[in-house]
Amino acid sequence: MGLRMLIGAVIGGGLGWAVYRFIGCSTGACPITSNPYVSIILFAVVGLLLARP
Repeated sequence: MGLRMLIGAVIGGGLGWAVYRFIGCSTGACPITSNPYVSIILFAVVGLLLARP
């Protein structure tokens, strides 16, 4: 159970970085995609929650 949730968080964080890198907001007006740390943490949490059994 713990490994599954860890993998979900890592995949979510990777997707968060990809969203920041390739889709991100260049003006800084979007609070989620303008900051890489916020994007990675938010997507990691979502991946963690989705990986729960």
